[in-house]
Amino acid sequence: MTSTRKLIVGAIVGSIAIGGSITGVAVASGGGDSDHHPITGPAHRKATQKALQIVGEGHVSETEQGDEESYYQVEVTKNDGSHVDVNLDRRFQLVKTKHETETKGRDANDGDGND
Repeated sequence: MTSTRKLIVGAIVGSIAIGGSITGVAVASGGGDSDHHPITGPAHRKATQKALQIVGEGHVSETEQGDEESYYQVEVTKNDGSHVDVNLDRRFQLVKTKHETETKGRDANDGDGND
């Protein structure tokens, strides 16, 4: 095998190994869904402040930009341990809230007419 051929084969094998590593990291970190990612920067501060103002208590446990239900979604864990998803539009205006009930996978209407 000539040295040029060895270089080409080595480059191909190296590319395959690197590509496989990147794919593995993306799958392990959930990186396959590029539309959904945490809110960052000044938008994070605005969205979390608005969500806490709406819920009235608790702490932010998760944020997501590009949620299927709204532009921003902020999950607030209330002091009693329950969770409220606060969905906001691009201008940080309330779209709806969704209260999670004790039964996993079921949601309760919060009575604000926005569900």
